[in-house]
Amino acid sequence: MARPYAPGHRIPVDLLLRAYATGVFPMAESADDPEVFWVQPELRGIIPLDEFHIPRSLAKIVRQNRFEIRFDYDFDGVIAACAESRPIRPSTWINEPIREAYAELFRIGHCHTVEAWRDGKLVGGLYGVTLGRAFFGESMFSFERDASKVCLVHLVEQLKRQSFTLLDTQFTTEHLARFGAIDVPRKQYQKLLAKALEGEPASFLP
Repeated sequence: MARPYAPGHRIPVDLLLRAYATGVFPMAESADDPEVFWVQPELRGIIPLDEFHIPRSLAKIVRQNRFEIRFDYDFDGVIAACAESRPIRPSTWINEPIREAYAELFRIGHCHTVEAWRDGKLVGGLYGVTLGRAFFGESMFSFERDASKVCLVHLVEQLKRQSFTLLDTQFTTEHLARFGAIDVPRKQYQKLLAKALEGEPASFLP
């Protein structure tokens, strides 16, 4: 389900957080499109944290410490890379209103990054929104092989350490399914979300 949002307008942060709390998130048709629409899928992608699967070859790379992992170090670099067009992905859904809104969420502590660095350069990463004990994964990128996958491994480790209970991937892709991502019906997702929003919120960083 998608509902349009007034074109060219900034997304109020309080509205954005209320949307996440009800299972709704924004997207755009393309990076150049000023309009934003709200999405609430019938089937929602999640990765059950206790069932997260690391492929054997990737586990070896993680143990090798090929990348330096940083948290919340370069949000602007991460979202710019996620929004960048590439031959295999000529257009993205991250437009200027979305970039501005998530930058504000980052400033107030509701958006976080996991970043892979190598030789002083940002080579992979992901970002997402935190609310209660839920982490809503938004986008990821990789300039070097396996960089974003390693970031996902570190994200899950961090979420477990910090007592998060829900990792929302929005949709399930073949790539995410290798890590244990599954689709759940909207009603089931709403129950998982409601439980994650109960009680004391988790802190992404200690």
